[in-house]
Amino acid sequence: MLNLNSSHNMKQIAYFLLLAFVAFAMTSCHSNEKNYKAAYDKAMEKYRDGVGVEEYERILAEKQRATTVVNGDSVRLVTMHVNVTEDSASIAKRYNVIVAQFKQKFNAITMRDRLRSEEGFPSYVLYGGTDSKYFVVVKAFDELDVAVAFLKSSDKSIKMKILEPKPWILERLR
Repeated sequence: MLNLNSSHNMKQIAYFLLLAFVAFAMTSCHSNEKNYKAAYDKAMEKYRDGVGVEEYERILAEKQRATTVVNGDSVRLVTMHVNVTEDSASIAKRYNVIVAQFKQKFNAITMRDRLRSEEGFPSYVLYGGTDSKYFVVVKAFDELDVAVAFLKSSDKSIKMKILEPKPWILERLR
């Protein structure tokens, strides 16, 4: 018969309960890819709240739509007022090949630094536009046709993953 008044037995029971609690905690908090995917999907639903799947796909298609034809090539060219951040304004040129855009400056600067160190591009960050975003420029040009030629070969010249569905050209108004 078990004597619960014995201090030795109480210590064993407490030790057993502690081990059971630790084992339960370790198995119940196990994260996996399925949990991360579910959390991502939930966050994307919240982000798109009020916008249906078809509307969201239409918005994405519009962001990739070619707007200009240069020497027979269709490209997306957006003109806007933007300013250079973290670098001298003299670094900026008129036609900028954009590979990412962010709402946070830190993320844009980090990507710019990676493009510089890992790829060797003279990258910089522009800020502005109607949405007040940070645009990461991989390379910039004074002539549109040269920018389009680089844009068309960007998948071969840029090794790291770019964050835009397709790179595009931002014409900087001065």
